[in-house]
Amino acid sequence: MQEYKKVLIAEDSSVIQKLTKKILENQNYRIFAAKNGTQVLELLQQEEFNVILMDINMPVMNGIECAGKIRLLKDKKKSQIPIIAITGNAMNYTLDEFRRFGINDYLQKPINFDKLVTMVNQYTAN
Repeated sequence: MQEYKKVLIAEDSSVIQKLTKKILENQNYRIFAAKNGTQVLELLQQEEFNVILMDINMPVMNGIECAGKIRLLKDKKKSQIPIIAITGNAMNYTLDEFRRFGINDYLQKPINFDKLVTMVNQYTAN
């Protein structure tokens, strides 16, 4: 039986969430979704993920705050999950700043889905 890699999409836009889910499911990923950082942390209590795609601007808890909380988790495996930011504000941050926030990499909106698949494949290839 094939073991699926699990991707958590944290995105408050239903359109982006659905498109991203469809594309990654076609690449044989198992997809979970959250609309804010609080939901991400709740899902992390129940599941293990191979990578998190994290919108920066979400209601309740934004992606930067959520990434910081993930990095502080006691479970070392979960605290080190690769996080890829999805943002329309990438010009406001450098990759070094994202990394200081606990984010491994980022994708600029509108999302280039070829780049998305390449990046998810890269971070889940272990």
